[in-house]
Amino acid sequence: MVHLTLRYFDGCPNWEVARERLDEALRALGRGGEPIELERVETEADAERLSFRGSPTILVDGRDPFASDDAPVGLTCRVYLTEDGLQGAPSVAQLRQALRGSDPPAIERPA
Repeated sequence: MVHLTLRYFDGCPNWEVARERLDEALRALGRGGEPIELERVETEADAERLSFRGSPTILVDGRDPFASDDAPVGLTCRVYLTEDGLQGAPSVAQLRQALRGSDPPAIERPA
């Protein structure tokens, strides 16, 4: 079992979609019911301290498999390049890859 964290801020609705897709990816891998820690990022100072690349951020054992080195840090919504185009959360297929330990072919850009 891996430690899963979903970081978000209240102004971005995409974290709820990410949570649903993460649950679906876990079920597809036979790991339904695995706990997901929800962590709300409330201030710019918190975002800086956590290197928060935007909402939603999914951490797998403390690592963000979707982060790019040039992504800005702050209270912003993230945009993910998925197989269906730009979306506010990684796709279920990308999440399954990340949960299996391989880096998903995704590019995130600030909105």
